[in-house]
Amino acid sequence: MSVTRFGISLESPLLKRFDNRIRKKGYASRSEAIRDLIRDSLVTEEWETSSSETVGTITLVYSHDTRELNDNLNDLQHHYHELIKSTMHIHLDGHNCLEVIVVKGMARDIKTVADRLIGTKGVKHGKLTVTTTGKRLR
Repeated sequence: MSVTRFGISLESPLLKRFDNRIRKKGYASRSEAIRDLIRDSLVTEEWETSSSETVGTITLVYSHDTRELNDNLNDLQHHYHELIKSTMHIHLDGHNCLEVIVVKGMARDIKTVADRLIGTKGVKHGKLTVTTTGKRLR
């Protein structure tokens, strides 16, 4: 794979903030940080177009004390079994649970299952984190 060099112009204060941020994150160079920003933009585009297979995680925090919540979440997961690849359930304390669900499929379908799970009565917080299969990134 060939590498193309190009230049960019930034105001000095913006560049200083960027350099501080990439140093804190442990990047070896500005180039690697910019590559990651470009990849992130491409992943966002992949999700927005919904034209390819994508992956992500759905994270849920809920109280297991909520009546029928575990059954409702399990029923939804079984309904969308073709998208769900793995789940991890963690007991945070005597009442609260964390569940992380790995999903793979078309973006619109993943968004649907995430919305249904996060919107289930009794879920305290939920978040869909999107990423890519990596097939289209170099």
